[in-house]
Amino acid sequence: MRDEAWRRDNIGRLLNDAARAFEAQVLDYLARAGHDGLGATHINVTRNLDSAGTRLTELARRAAMTKQSMGELVRQMEALGYLRRDADPQDGRAQIVRFTAKGAAWLKAFRRALRRAEADMAARLGAGTVLALRQSLQRYRGDVL
Repeated sequence: MRDEAWRRDNIGRLLNDAARAFEAQVLDYLARAGHDGLGATHINVTRNLDSAGTRLTELARRAAMTKQSMGELVRQMEALGYLRRDADPQDGRAQIVRFTAKGAAWLKAFRRALRRAEADMAARLGAGTVLALRQSLQRYRGDVL
């Protein structure tokens, strides 16, 4: 049998696994703070929704998802009271997705959870390593996007 470690230990897989572990930790902190009911897929909405609101089509584009998939996530978050849709005053056919008051509170808790997870990472890997990782990933992202 051939060595297949390359499938588990390539940089893409390691980045993906690390991102999933990081997001799981963030969601755990949110649940402990009383903000449960949302999963890792809902983070795609949170990451891409502007504080003032964003069109559904733009949310989908930013998340590299279909409009239908993003629409389903938004519907789920609406049902839980985190989001609402308002008519777009510039285009009667479009809707703007916005955080509700509950969603804004969740967003603040999300920010705290992110900071806490980043602090945990710095405690495990060292603050200098995390800073270098952040700067390297930002540089790489800028180079490939």
